[in-house]
Amino acid sequence: MNDQQDAGAEPAEADEVSAGGSPAFGDSRGTAETAVRLRNLWVSYGKFDAVKGISLDIPKGEVFGFIGPNGAGKSSTFRVLATLQRKYRGTALVCGLDVLRQPGRVRDVMGFVPDFFGVYEDLTSLEYLHFFAAAYRVPTKQRKAVIDDVLTLTDMAHKAGSPVDSLSRGMKQRLAMARVLLHDPQVLLLDEPSSGLDPRARIEMRELLNALKEMGKTILISSHILSELGQLCTRIGIVELGQLVAEGSLNEIYRRLQVMRLIHIRVDNPCGELEQRVRGIPGVAALETQVDRWAISLHEDQTSLGDLHAGLVEAGARLTMFQPEAMDMETAFMKLTEGRTT
Repeated sequence: MNDQQDAGAEPAEADEVSAGGSPAFGDSRGTAETAVRLRNLWVSYGKFDAVKGISLDIPKGEVFGFIGPNGAGKSSTFRVLATLQRKYRGTALVCGLDVLRQPGRVRDVMGFVPDFFGVYEDLTSLEYLHFFAAAYRVPTKQRKAVIDDVLTLTDMAHKAGSPVDSLSRGMKQRLAMARVLLHDPQVLLLDEPSSGLDPRARIEMRELLNALKEMGKTILISSHILSELGQLCTRIGIVELGQLVAEGSLNEIYRRLQVMRLIHIRVDNPCGELEQRVRGIPGVAALETQVDRWAISLHEDQTSLGDLHAGLVEAGARLTMFQPEAMDMETAFMKLTEGRTT
């Protein structure tokens, strides 16, 4: 689908940026490698500040998750990036293009799926996609092939003839994904893509997003389903009261919060002397001996999992199992927003 984007693009707008929006931000990342860049973003509705000075860099090809309760500022940030929020302060760039001054060019490289799907009652899924393919200026000769591609990718080919208003919410979400892929955007903004879906539909949506991730798309997702973001995202940002209170990989956030990690190990030479040596490894807060394993509580801000493994071997443990427990994002979210989510 790469060749249809240039053919259908709008005339180039002036390559200028808003005040404070020069690529020379004084940091180490260049816009060539950065899909989304925010600098001191403020969004206000009257006297209410919905977004308060968010700054963020998202490299190309990354899957970034926004976490936060209702009213935290996630959707307002997405509206700015989607060129739908014209009144804001600060700088917002998508693929090096200024959102405020180059909205048409931003729309050529970006696709936005809001949390509410607009129903076109008189159209079938195929007619719906043909309508938007024309709106995206996909050349007529390429239109059928492009639509067939997105229907296959989203597993919607069997619903091509179905009326849009007869589709389940999960199918409507897939159709919305097919729509935004018509012009092969580099960046996808997905506002609560799994909201209201049943468990099977959530799994199918996650599989679709993983496929897009493997295609190299840059994906920004806002969601309340924290465990799913943990499985999908390369980095997350936790937003509270309009501010970005933490940002990084899940492991980085846990280390920053000094949340202990539980690691299950099994050794074929257990003894009291070895147990004492393991308890003395830096970062080990506790060791519980169980029937067939030992459970180690580790301060990851002091010792990484790799260093713990090396320390166990150095202590003389002959390991037959080394299994860190998966950490859940809810713990990080509640710890970071404790007392501030009302």
